[in-house]
Amino acid sequence: MSYICSQCGVTHEGLPASTCRAPGLWLEATEEERARDFRLSDDFCAFREEHFFVRCVLKIPIVDSDSEVFEFGVWSTLSAENFWRYVETFDDQDQSKLGEMFGWFSNRLAGYPDTQGLACHVVPQDNRQRPTIVLEPTDHPLAIQQREGVTLDYVLRYLHDNGVL
Repeated sequence: MSYICSQCGVTHEGLPASTCRAPGLWLEATEEERARDFRLSDDFCAFREEHFFVRCVLKIPIVDSDSEVFEFGVWSTLSAENFWRYVETFDDQDQSKLGEMFGWFSNRLAGYPDTQGLACHVVPQDNRQRPTIVLEPTDHPLAIQQREGVTLDYVLRYLHDNGVL
């Protein structure tokens, strides 16, 4: 499968990710609040220097594919200490050495019961890849899907229904 990316205009192979451009707190703020209270980049967000967020990837296995996973580009909170550790090592090629860090899932995903505030673990990756998110093992449908997987048909319907395809 190939698609033309709406962000860069380049044709990519494989499945597109469903992405959130910022944490839910930023998305729900007014323009005035965003200008006054937030610092946002492609990978980091700070709210009033009190709440800190990093951009991550949530991977869902596709059970009827040997190589594909369904990815959500999402955000998670980190404690101030973990956020600054992550920022200080951002250009390191071996960020996995930081180990898992607890966070709170920071976006609402269409088609699911409220996902904002789900407990999760941020797992730094090597070679400047975005960290992955592992949801706590709850009975929330998104957590179940991360553990058990979904079908390719489900992914294609989700992407179509949410305007990604």
